[in-house]
Amino acid sequence: MACATPSCETKLVTEPYAEQMKRWPKSGRHILAQYDENTVVVYQAFKPSIASYAVEHQEFGGDSFSYTRMSWIKTNFLWMMYRCGWAVKKDQERVLAVTLTRDGFEEILANAYTVTFQKSCKVRTEDIEVRLQWDPDHSPSGGKVERRAIQLGLKGNILKKYGKQFIVKIEDITPFVKEQRQILMEKGQWEIHTPSEKVYNVSNEAVVQRIALDFHETGPTLVS
Repeated sequence: MACATPSCETKLVTEPYAEQMKRWPKSGRHILAQYDENTVVVYQAFKPSIASYAVEHQEFGGDSFSYTRMSWIKTNFLWMMYRCGWAVKKDQERVLAVTLTRDGFEEILANAYTVTFQKSCKVRTEDIEVRLQWDPDHSPSGGKVERRAIQLGLKGNILKKYGKQFIVKIEDITPFVKEQRQILMEKGQWEIHTPSEKVYNVSNEAVVQRIALDFHETGPTLVS
């Protein structure tokens, strides 16, 4: 399914939320993402000037985007919706789906530091280019669930590589977000569609330990 209704133009693969949540892990630290053999989708929400530049140029830049600040990416659509309030929060009115190369995403993970890993390695905060946080995941209506969702803060050289080298495609999915928000308000969370996401299993054991990822027994799965 390419879209929940004919009016939506997003190219993301979507599914009913009610069906997806049945197969997602109920608890633990897992990367939920839409991905295939070569790419991974992440989400960001910005003010219009940043989003417009990114979509037009298919990279991040322009007068409003700063490569000197940390920029956060999320693989989980619903966590992004919680953070941006379904595109109604100030300076988060435009939601972008950013398709990255798998290699680029794996490089980001391989350089990520949780607070615990940073302390164990005695690394200074100013020397960290990827900050990883495991935050409570959320339902479409905003309630916390037991499962943890990943978000990755990028800065320095890795942010520049993300913004200009790792990107395959940038899509503005704001119309889809607004459409689903309307359905959520009128019919409830069991009627919405969300991007199809499955557990992303990291094969590098050192990275698994580094980011404190929990094991998922069903093994690797791909979105076709």
